[in-house]
Amino acid sequence: MNGRNFPFAVIFFDGVCNFCNHWVQFLLKKDKAGVFRFASLQSKVACSVLPGYGIEPGALESIVLLENGRCYTESAAVLRICRRLKGGWRWFSLLGAIPRPVRDYLYRQVAKRRYRWFGRTESCMVPDKEMRDRFLEDF
Repeated sequence: MNGRNFPFAVIFFDGVCNFCNHWVQFLLKKDKAGVFRFASLQSKVACSVLPGYGIEPGALESIVLLENGRCYTESAAVLRICRRLKGGWRWFSLLGAIPRPVRDYLYRQVAKRRYRWFGRTESCMVPDKEMRDRFLEDF
């Protein structure tokens, strides 16, 4: 299976990053329509799908959004995700007016320090029963 076959948007995230896990929990609450599915960057799904988009297995520097057969990383992924949320979160997509090199530079500064600022866990999060269907199983 490749990401072009997914009938939904998939967010790949660093499963041992506390900040990333909180972001996923936030998205699960805000995405009432179930637009997004999730998989950790450490998963077999990620290792199988992401190389087809030029992303090496184990690359944990960026959130990755696969949507309609296209791959988005760094600030572009975050802005596209915000655009799909209901309510005021769509306004964050207006930050797209900032040149991408500037946005990505700021994104990388946070990404580089996320473990130091927010910590990390020893293993990827395990979703509860209600949310399990929103996570892609390893194949």
